[in-house]
Amino acid sequence: MPGAESIFHGAESILHAAVGVEAALAEVAERLGRVTLQVVAGGRSAGAGVIWLRSGAVITNAHVAAGPHAEVVLPDGRALPALVTARDPRRDLALLAVTTEDLEPALRVDARGLRAGELVVALGHPLGVAYAAALGVVHRAPTGARGPAGWLHADILLAPGNSGGPLADTQGRVVGINAMIVGGLGIAVPTHVVEAFVREVEAARRGGARAA
Repeated sequence: MPGAESIFHGAESILHAAVGVEAALAEVAERLGRVTLQVVAGGRSAGAGVIWLRSGAVITNAHVAAGPHAEVVLPDGRALPALVTARDPRRDLALLAVTTEDLEPALRVDARGLRAGELVVALGHPLGVAYAAALGVVHRAPTGARGPAGWLHADILLAPGNSGGPLADTQGRVVGINAMIVGGLGIAVPTHVVEAFVREVEAARRGGARAA
């Protein structure tokens, strides 16, 4: 049997490792906070949004930005008007345009590379609590199925106000946009679906400009 000194050193190593994990996760939450906005619609906070492009493109859920206009509140407290330039209720995505030049876009990675059991972090404004973080695990990575059944499923505590906010890996890279809760699981639109949506919107905009 191991001696008392061996047990002590083992416990000390575990404690140091736990402290290191806590610090890393706190850093991830802080990083996500720099690219996460509050989306205000109808005079009240409707959810969150993620800065997607430096040009001022913000991604949120279609059910968060239901009208043609919204307001976004930046992490530094500035409130800016936003134009809803595209909505796709089927994918529950909306693209907002914000006029400012100092936005830091989120780091992203393809969620299809995730494995069940990997840690993920969500950031949002659940039940009105601004920039609250939640920790969970991947329940199932995205599949080829269309719609929520094929999206990213995570065992994580979400609530109204998390919608439109980021789900990220432990390096702070966004893997999905939180959209709904089904059967106690958080469902996020995976990044490859979001990227396809943004490309389609940009292509349509360029086509319209050429036609004009």
